[in-house]
Amino acid sequence: MNFKHFDAIIDVRSPAEYAEDHIPGAISAPVLDDAERAEVGTLYKQVSPFDAKKTGAALVTKNVSRHIDQLFKGKDKTWRPLVYCWRGGKRSGAMAHVLREIGWEAATLEGGYKAYRRWVVQQLEEIPQSLEFRVIHGPTGSGKSRLLNALRRSGAQVLDLEELAAHRGSVLGDLPDRPQPSQKMFESLLLKEIGALDASRPIYVEGESKKIGELHVPEALMSRMRASPCVVLETDVDTRVDLLLDEYSHFLRDRKLLDVQLDCLVALHGRERIAEWKSISDWRELVARLLVEHYDPAYRRSSMRNFSKLPEAHRVRIASSDDACFTGAADLLLERAPVAA
Repeated sequence: MNFKHFDAIIDVRSPAEYAEDHIPGAISAPVLDDAERAEVGTLYKQVSPFDAKKTGAALVTKNVSRHIDQLFKGKDKTWRPLVYCWRGGKRSGAMAHVLREIGWEAATLEGGYKAYRRWVVQQLEEIPQSLEFRVIHGPTGSGKSRLLNALRRSGAQVLDLEELAAHRGSVLGDLPDRPQPSQKMFESLLLKEIGALDASRPIYVEGESKKIGELHVPEALMSRMRASPCVVLETDVDTRVDLLLDEYSHFLRDRKLLDVQLDCLVALHGRERIAEWKSISDWRELVARLLVEHYDPAYRRSSMRNFSKLPEAHRVRIASSDDACFTGAADLLLERAPVAA
């Protein structure tokens, strides 16, 4: 699907449908809100289709009028929007009809969101096969995300799965003010990212597990990453503690939040060890203990088992948490695989 020919994409489904997933960049302009959609559906089932359509038409007319006055009022006559609903039927047709009557060249998405969703799934199966990855590895706190950011600043292609998933990929990885998207929304955002990548150039990505928080990485992408060349970061424990204390500063402000997350590890480590960790008041000591006793063994078990080229990985030393160190590491990597002009 090519959306570049349109000046705007308009999603006329209900707010709940839009929140679960939508075409990235689409404007939410529901012709029925959640309550109105439920009301019309109830009338259709319990009274009659005629009564449902009559009530629905009045609500749609009211809402389309409001959107024209509030969302589209400033658009000139050359504006060309694409409108979609669930199946490309009545809701999008009603909005597009009014927009065309005004004089705008409005189009509807054939098959609606359902067709778009099928396309997303298909593309996520096909596109990864053509991409060349360089997978960044290293135990928790070694600076993988920071290196990705440095690589991006230096002009490299980067796919930051944790940023798309709004999660740092560990049991403590929830972002305090940013909930994870739905699985479908994650896949929409992911397709937008990988669809814009240049397949002739390498793409740097972090060596993730199949799940990032509650979200699943699509199988085709995961398989391609696991068969790709690797880069391993070698970072000492003190530097890793520095990096983690910076990244997880919200736990320093709310120790109870950390204790709740530690309880998730009871099944792995037992209540006695969890209680011992909770009793540690010195933050550096606690983080170092978590690294050595929980994260590092888990990393060794998972990475060596799942990434076939890890034993032959190129190794990069991270000597400190300073940004300059990561910039230097990125530059060294790109000297081995120069960024195309």
